[in-house]
Amino acid sequence: MTLIQAIVLGLVQGLSEFIPISSTAHLRIVPALLGWDDPGAAASAVIQLGTLLAVLIYFARDIMKITRGFLSALLRGKPLETHEARLGWYIIAGSVPIVVIGLLLKDFIEGGARSLWIIAASLIGLAIFLWIAERVAAKSELRVLGDITFKDAILVGLAQCLALIPGSSRSGTTIMMGLFRKLTHEAAARFSFLLSIPAILGSGLFELYVERAHLAEVGWVAIAVAVFVSFVSGWLSIYFLLRYLRTHTTGLFIIYRIALGLVIIGLLLGGILQPFG
Repeated sequence: MTLIQAIVLGLVQGLSEFIPISSTAHLRIVPALLGWDDPGAAASAVIQLGTLLAVLIYFARDIMKITRGFLSALLRGKPLETHEARLGWYIIAGSVPIVVIGLLLKDFIEGGARSLWIIAASLIGLAIFLWIAERVAAKSELRVLGDITFKDAILVGLAQCLALIPGSSRSGTTIMMGLFRKLTHEAAARFSFLLSIPAILGSGLFELYVERAHLAEVGWVAIAVAVFVSFVSGWLSIYFLLRYLRTHTTGLFIIYRIALGLVIIGLLLGGILQPFG
């Protein structure tokens, strides 16, 4: 991986990780269009550590409050006493499904699932479900972050498993379920970002250890550059999305996903792109 490739991939990862347009899809599509090799699922997971750092810094105050509340309630023998303590348990519970499913389907996720046909179908499919979720939310009395329940957390966590399919989008699947559960757009996005922390940390560190030989071939300097760029651009994308969703729906992203999916299908049918190129 050259430094130019590292900068481009880091920028793509950071800008698309938290916006519901699928970072994995773009990390497959952009290199394919530029004639570069697929960086692979392992490199993609490690580059995500930059966006993890962006979440940790952006939500540092929230994370500290949740951690203090969680530990304090636990030590007092009242683990569900406060909103912060409950939110800590919700994040833990919501993270379990993707850990289990991710390990069970690891080979498929890193292999056949990275086909551009699957990515195109996922982009369009989730766009349709996002549109339905928007319709449900528009007709409902919406709830804020403080109203989240254990059932909400489990369902959002299960929806996050869909993000294992390239093209789905972690933020897209979790925000979609949040809207189905009648959360405000901002509440759904904030819980989505907090829920992403264990998943991104786990997958990134796992791939960093297991694929360390392959990553060394890619180049540690290039990987480090990509991680840094993804951190900066990831922070900016969080800032943008939270403010955007205060006054807008996900309609713009729905249109973008469908358009991109159709473009990919057209390029595949025309032989310009190859499914695993």
